[in-house]
Amino acid sequence: MTMTSPTKVSELGVPARSAHRAPKRASRFKPGAGQQLKGGPFAYIALAVVGIGSLLPLYWTLVAASHTQDEVLATTPPFLPGGRLFHNLEAAWTQAHLGKAIVNSVIVAGCITAATLFFCTLAGYAFAKMRFRGRNALMTGVVLTLTIPPQLSVVPLFMMMADLGWGGNLESVIFPTLVSAFGVFFMRQYLSEALPYELIEAAKIDGASNFRIVLSVVLPVARPAMMVLGMLTFVQAWNDFFWPYLALNQQNPTLQVALGQLSASYTPDTSIVMAGALISTLPLLVVFVIFGKQIVGGIMSGAVKG
Repeated sequence: MTMTSPTKVSELGVPARSAHRAPKRASRFKPGAGQQLKGGPFAYIALAVVGIGSLLPLYWTLVAASHTQDEVLATTPPFLPGGRLFHNLEAAWTQAHLGKAIVNSVIVAGCITAATLFFCTLAGYAFAKMRFRGRNALMTGVVLTLTIPPQLSVVPLFMMMADLGWGGNLESVIFPTLVSAFGVFFMRQYLSEALPYELIEAAKIDGASNFRIVLSVVLPVARPAMMVLGMLTFVQAWNDFFWPYLALNQQNPTLQVALGQLSASYTPDTSIVMAGALISTLPLLVVFVIFGKQIVGGIMSGAVKG
């Protein structure tokens, strides 16, 4: 039996495999999984503009807090920090009794954040993975509460706190906000995608109780979303002014209420008010510096699937 060479085969009209291959189509993506995309000059310029715009209010607060009121309200305001920063900080600290106000804000924001993470994670897990009668109707009711303006509940809530004897105490600010409808909806949406039923079924086969499943399966999976929800809840509780202003008194205020009293005089000193605002901002910056990596990681893990 004679072997036919590739050249002879081509002469017989059969295309040879090694003759000519169709050129490969150029790929729009560079090879290698997980490569970071590099932005062009326009992306860096846009990021620089957004970053400067975000830092500008904080910088102006620092500048205003380090000058006198006359210099701040001048026709040409200063653009560089002055030398009265520590003097204004001390004045704001003394006039508004910010020491006690900061302690109260830490207690209120910490309790609200811890309770919101606990209850919202449990409720989100129940709505996402447990099957029970009326689950969708209850979830719809939770979401509908977000459409109710909080001002409508001020009068009955104030009467309820007065009946419980909590008027002027921190309990009147903490207990009405131990759980949030947004937190339940947020955790439900995250766990419905991130927590597969197979993990729960495997834990049940191994004999794990519901408490053990939540502790060993649900919480590790929900940790990224809990970091994001915790940040949002802490910032909201720290900056809340409306309800603490109504529920507390001048002898037991939170930080925002104390700052409101600082600027409530007939002729408030703008530089001292800005110094107080700078003091109220520093704890949030510290929290973000400490937990910033975990918070950004939680946001990215919720945004990237697969």
